[in-house]
Amino acid sequence: MNYFIYLHGFASSPNSAKARDIRDRFARINIKLKIPDLNAGDFSHLTITRQLTQVLTEFPNDSQPVTLIGSSLGGLTAAHLGQKSLQVQRLVLLAPAFEFLSHWLAKLGEEKIQRWQQEKYLPVYHYKEGRELPLHYDFVIDAAQYQENVLKRPIPTLILHGTEDEVIPISASREYARSRPWVKLVQLDSDHSLGNVTEQIWQAIHGFCQLPESCKI
Repeated sequence: MNYFIYLHGFASSPNSAKARDIRDRFARINIKLKIPDLNAGDFSHLTITRQLTQVLTEFPNDSQPVTLIGSSLGGLTAAHLGQKSLQVQRLVLLAPAFEFLSHWLAKLGEEKIQRWQQEKYLPVYHYKEGRELPLHYDFVIDAAQYQENVLKRPIPTLILHGTEDEVIPISASREYARSRPWVKLVQLDSDHSLGNVTEQIWQAIHGFCQLPESCKI
């Protein structure tokens, strides 16, 4: 049996709508879905490297195969964990944040980026906290090293991405899947939140993860 871990998105939490929905569906079929808090009590000093290190500590010690389900930046983190650890045997990526920095920094603009570099912290709206929290510029420096071109391990991968995604355009997932035959891309009529397609997401996860027929909701 696979060990299932869900990685939430940037400035989100284990209590996000998507995380709760998928966790509850797994609970109904008596499968535990582990959802670590990637804020780790210190969102201001978040980095992708810190997320990778944290999630690796969640892996079972007995070489049990791991399935990672990652949303947005959690999806990007999951993809790099799959490259890093042979224990990861399957990936489900929900609107993964491929090309994240280029999309995000372009929206911030050069002036704001320069101010961030100078002042070290940028106020970022955190959805769980419902307010802005400062994020250190080290996040950008660290994230720059995590490029998609190094992700070459042929792990069975399911990507679910909304065609109307306003945060990470679906073209990023299309480009990722194009050169990787082990990746299946499902395009959904939704935005970045994927909030209107929860049932489709579950059915896709159910089939891809080969859950028993009795597990269907």
